Amino acid sequence: MSHANNNSGIAIAILAKAPIPGLTKTRLIPYLGADGAATLQDWLLRRTVATALNSNLGPVTLWCAPDTAHPAFVDLAVGGRIALRQQREGNLGERMHQALAESPMTGGTLVIGTDCPALGPAHLQAAAAALAAYQAVVIPAEDGGYVLIGMRQPSWRVFTGINWGSAKVMTQTRERLLETGRQWSELPSLWDVDREEDFERLGALLPDDFLPGR
Repeated sequence: MSHANNNSGIAIAILAKAPIPGLTKTRLIPYLGADGAATLQDWLLRRTVATALNSNLGPVTLWCAPDTAHPAFVDLAVGGRIALRQQREGNLGERMHQALAESPMTGGTLVIGTDCPALGPAHLQAAAAALAAYQAVVIPAEDGGYVLIGMRQPSWRVFTGINWGSAKVMTQTRERLLETGRQWSELPSLWDVDREEDFERLGALLPDDFLPGR
C-alpha cells in the first residue's frame, strides 16, 4: 500500500535497541547470557519490523538506539521499506514523544517497542481503526505497562510523571489522558518478553521458530 502522495494515513514508529551483547535484554542475561540475550533482541527486532510492514498501514520508522549504524538496523533498511532515525537522549516518555512529534503522517502514529512478539498485524490494524474514532489508542501490557500507544496529535503531558518500567505505567497514563481531555480506546492486553518466564512462554507459543538457547 503506497502512501507516497498521502500524509493522512497512519504511521508506525518502532523504538528499538541495537542487539549489542550486554546492552540489551539485560534482565534475561542471567538466563541466556549476554550473547543469547542479544540474539533474542535481534530476533524480536526483525519480527517486529516484519509485523509493522505486513500491517500495510503506512510508513514505518525504526527509531534506533544508540545510533543507526548497527548492521542489524542497516540490513533492515535495505530496499527502503523502512526509515532509520536515531533516538534522542532521555527517558522512554521523551523518546516516544519524539517519535510522535516527528511523524510524517497527520492521521496518527502508532508507537511500539520490540518486546511484544504476540503483537501481530491485526493488532496494529485494529489500533489504526481505533484512531479513526478516538484521539488515542493503547494496548496495555499484562505487567502494568503498555505495548502500543497511538495518538493523532502528540501530547507531552501524556508522557510526563510516569514511573517508566514499573507496574504503574498504564494507570498513570490513563490519568494523563484524562487530564488532557483525550478520548481513547483500549484494546485487549498483550505480554512482553522481559523475564525468564516470558521467554519460556514465548517458546511455548512459537515452538518451531528460532529462539536462542534452544
